[in-house]
Amino acid sequence: MCGIAGIVGRPGEIADAAEIHRMCQTLVHRGPDDEGIYVQGQVGLGMRRLSIIDLAGGQQPIHNEDRSVWVVFNGEIYNFPELRRELESRGHRFYTHCDTEVIVHLYEEMGAECVSKLRGMFAIALYDERRQRLLLARDRLGKKPLYYAFCDGRLLFGSEIKALLAAAPQLAE
Repeated sequence: MCGIAGIVGRPGEIADAAEIHRMCQTLVHRGPDDEGIYVQGQVGLGMRRLSIIDLAGGQQPIHNEDRSVWVVFNGEIYNFPELRRELESRGHRFYTHCDTEVIVHLYEEMGAECVSKLRGMFAIALYDERRQRLLLARDRLGKKPLYYAFCDGRLLFGSEIKALLAAAPQLAE
């Protein structure tokens, strides 16, 4: 199943890894096998993993070759073997065998349009450090949930509403 969560803070704010961890703790039932957190400046990404593909090497967040693009992902990309072959033929180097990694390399080539190439069920949070841009996306049918809210000048997101409430309990009022 898996679950993702994260925050984009106010300008000048530094994301708090402990806050991202609290958000992820609300999603343990979705991903009991692993937790991964990425924090850079005002952005924090987190995920809880249920290991299905690449059991040994698919820990998230996943990054590109120079660690400038990071992604957390819930779901499955059905056409990832074909996408991976295409991307490798164009020089991309992969360090995992999981479907998540195709997302960062496809983003490098296509930007936000990369989502149009993905076939499957998914919720994605991808952060581009160079452009300081967050891409949130989900599959066309909404099979994988992705909730978001703006609260006190911050963007909160997660696979379940309770992840957002862990960072902003006032949303429940």
